[in-house]
Amino acid sequence: MKLAQESLAGRIAILHISSLSQHKIYGSGNNIPFSLNLKDLKEREKANIPANLNEIYSCIWKGTMPGLVSGKFSDRDVFYSGYLQTYIDRDVKEQVQLSDPFLFQDFVRAAACRAGQMLNIHDIAEDVGVSDNTAKRWLQVLEKSDVIFLLRPYSNNLLKRTVKKAPKLYFFDTGLVAYLTKYSSAEILANGAINGAILENYVVTEIIKTYHNSAKECPLWYYRDSNSNEIDMVIESDGMLHPLEIKRSVNPGNKLINTFHLLDKASLPRGNGAILCMRSELSAINSENFIVPIWMI
Repeated sequence: MKLAQESLAGRIAILHISSLSQHKIYGSGNNIPFSLNLKDLKEREKANIPANLNEIYSCIWKGTMPGLVSGKFSDRDVFYSGYLQTYIDRDVKEQVQLSDPFLFQDFVRAAACRAGQMLNIHDIAEDVGVSDNTAKRWLQVLEKSDVIFLLRPYSNNLLKRTVKKAPKLYFFDTGLVAYLTKYSSAEILANGAINGAILENYVVTEIIKTYHNSAKECPLWYYRDSNSNEIDMVIESDGMLHPLEIKRSVNPGNKLINTFHLLDKASLPRGNGAILCMRSELSAINSENFIVPIWMI
């Protein structure tokens, strides 16, 4: 678009095309944006294939790149090694202005170690040995390349004094995160130090993909206040806010929805909420809060 001589406004549509979605790989029927409408949830339950914890982590570890999913590339490590090298050498070398390409690869690895966490640019810069401004610029390159995305905190005039302002960092492909953080198998990953963070990364990513694959913007945020009360995701839909929590438990406790009331101070009303977890089937805590299996996303 930089080379265009005239404005392209009103002449083109811009679509975000990331790696394959869970629905594309394992589901059937038309993709629809994720919502907490009961009718839509029941349609998802029919369209997708049930998966247990081990199967979910196998998908997380392998990643969702088309070449790996199709079987064209059988060696995951060789694939991601080549992916990183070609991405740096051919796609972003001029943008990041590198004298040492391995420095940028170390930067991507440092970012991957923080997937699912609140972004701290200084910590990443310090790990790699670059300035904060360089780290910020390189993160923008990764974001523009759809390698990462930043989930912003939800706020409005009634909440702005209590919410944290830093975004959370996620990768569009969890297989790349698992590769960069040196997990050699799905089983080790499922029991490793980042098992919760990478599961959260996977769930948030899959929800965003359901919107991108429908050519829609995803009205998604997270919530965290100065007292460390947190809601993993907040979806805005039809003038209402829908809170979501992510847990790897099969039987999540009902207390997990206690933070949902924090959104009652917002200017928009609170709608249905949900816990996304490893439960095998769709169920509910009460009339306003569902328990949704992660395989249904």
